[in-house]
Amino acid sequence: MKDLVSRCPIEEVMQVLSGRWPTLLIYYLQEGTKRFGELRRDNPTISHRMLTLELRKLQEAGIVERTEFEGYPLRVEYNLTPAGHQLVPLIDALGDWWETHTSADVHEVL
Repeated sequence: MKDLVSRCPIEEVMQVLSGRWPTLLIYYLQEGTKRFGELRRDNPTISHRMLTLELRKLQEAGIVERTEFEGYPLRVEYNLTPAGHQLVPLIDALGDWWETHTSADVHEVL
């Protein structure tokens, strides 16, 4: 990750949650445990490599937990940690704010 400019907690959290994928992954993981392929289906335009990198970043931040199960093929599941679950209301609030404060014209452009 890039070096921080300040020690502001907002900068630190934005370093983890910024970009297209982290908040979407948290949004889909709030439904419960998911396997890698399920997360790819939820986010069909994310590449395999990018999904791997984003999940690792969220793991390192303590937001997502990865569980491996023995056997062949290796089965891996992802779920939110308690810290990850605490982010869900914040992400929902951002979505609610967007819906309340933007016009239908803006939604069509995006």
